[in-house]
Amino acid sequence: MSRVMRRSTPRFKQWLTSAFRGTVMGLLALGALVGCSPVDPEPESAGTQTLTKLITAEQYGNSLAYIFGSGIDAQVRFAPVARNEGLLANSLASAGVSVGQVQTIQGVASSVAKQVMDIENRNHLVACRPESIDSPDEACATQFVSKIGRLLFRRALTDDEIATFVGQASAAVKELDGKELDGEKLDGFYAGLEVVLEGLLIHPEVLFIVESAEPDPNNPEQLRLDAHSLASRLSFFLWNASPDDELLMAAENGELQSPGGVERAVGRMLESPRLVDGMRAFFDDMLVFDEFKTLSKDATIYPEFTSVTAQDAREQTLRTIIDHTLNKDEDYRDLFTSRSTFMSPALAIMYGVPAQPGWAPYTFPEDSPRSGLLTQVSFLSLTSHPGRSSVTLRGMALRERLLCQTVPEPPPGIDFSVLTNPDANYPTQRQRVAAHLETPSCAGCHRITDPIGLSLEQFDGAGGYRLTENGATIDATGSLDGIEFDGAIGLGEALSQNPALPQCLVRRVYSYATGGPPENDARAALNYFNEDFAAQGYQLRNLLRTIALSKAFSLIKNSPSEEERLLATTSSR
Repeated sequence: MSRVMRRSTPRFKQWLTSAFRGTVMGLLALGALVGCSPVDPEPESAGTQTLTKLITAEQYGNSLAYIFGSGIDAQVRFAPVARNEGLLANSLASAGVSVGQVQTIQGVASSVAKQVMDIENRNHLVACRPESIDSPDEACATQFVSKIGRLLFRRALTDDEIATFVGQASAAVKELDGKELDGEKLDGFYAGLEVVLEGLLIHPEVLFIVESAEPDPNNPEQLRLDAHSLASRLSFFLWNASPDDELLMAAENGELQSPGGVERAVGRMLESPRLVDGMRAFFDDMLVFDEFKTLSKDATIYPEFTSVTAQDAREQTLRTIIDHTLNKDEDYRDLFTSRSTFMSPALAIMYGVPAQPGWAPYTFPEDSPRSGLLTQVSFLSLTSHPGRSSVTLRGMALRERLLCQTVPEPPPGIDFSVLTNPDANYPTQRQRVAAHLETPSCAGCHRITDPIGLSLEQFDGAGGYRLTENGATIDATGSLDGIEFDGAIGLGEALSQNPALPQCLVRRVYSYATGGPPENDARAALNYFNEDFAAQGYQLRNLLRTIALSKAFSLIKNSPSEEERLLATTSSR
């Protein structure tokens, strides 16, 4: 807690326990490729539910970096949430904040407020100057609170709210007047703003994204996100941060929901460098890269795999994806066959290639066994055990993370000893996992995971390349949904042509954009997105645009009245 907070009014020490607080016509995307037929118009959509969801630690940090600049240190950690249908983001609407977490967040807020009001930062972060730093200055405090509060709350503060916060600042100035802390005289005016800023930073409307709906002027019986909620949904989706000044202004003056307003806003956001932050966050979530925080390898087996290796493996894949999908606007499916990537010194050791200082573009040669994301250290190491590779984990990860398919949990009482303690009769993973197919309770699941994972067995548990295991030559043949191939390169080619691959991306992006898994009535919208994605050459930027401009993104479901719910309950009996 800041030095000022200890001496100021207690109302900002307490957690405020309750959170407060258009039809956007989709563009009809036409096939961009020669010979493609136009995509049918977007179907009617019931939309989604309004949500109240916890902001992520990364979104909190990104927002503060935009408001105060990247020089402000705002490292915060929120409690982990459970993954829901492939994404952590899908669980934020049911996430809460514990008392301990509130204290942690308040500590961050205190630190940020202190940094902002530090003598080295205040002159460029506080636009006005008080008549005296030892006395209240309501005019300057009002200017600061209005500007910063609007960006933090993602809406303009009301006159009453501003008056309350300015009053708190003035009270703190008077309370601290002439006092010292650790022999240092407190600057009353800026100490008062520090108190207020700390309170703003832990306010529920800052920590929770609260969506609101309004009747659609073109169809009063249909609800849509109001302008501020639409701005927030767009910004957290595309930028992984709160709306900037320009987007808020468009929401405030009616421009955002005027004809062509959303199209202009989305076009600007898709061309902004901040889109990289948004898409890095999405793919980090989709690929389950949060598991890198706890990833470890047996140092006696894989001495070259260090914490730096793990960190760089995560970064390599994210850099590869962003370069391929955004910088080059390439076909998403080609991520699994492309030999282009980036290399760091730590990863060069793992890949056995010449090292260069820092990060540098790198292309694996044609005779290399590596091609596509599945042969990168990130995927291979995350889907292995600390001391060995895992055929099943790799196959399951591909099914669930990239194809949106669910692999059931193993039944209780399974004997894994043949896998964990192999003897000379089973020198390779292929021979050991064959035992799964001999057990009826295991065979069903392992038939859809193991043939995939076996094709990646030429890579060990840390992602290093090998041709033999325990002296035996590795057989890397495999199959995916009836397509047989040899090795990881063949797997990448088969995966890139599997129709479930782009369809899974569409489903994940839509879920991420709207804050929850698609409901059953979203099937028509998903079909439309899939068709448009294919017609546009499977380019990520076009997919983002199509979803952001769709009715399915901005329309809100009408909640049934109590009478309608009672009638529905009665009729179902």
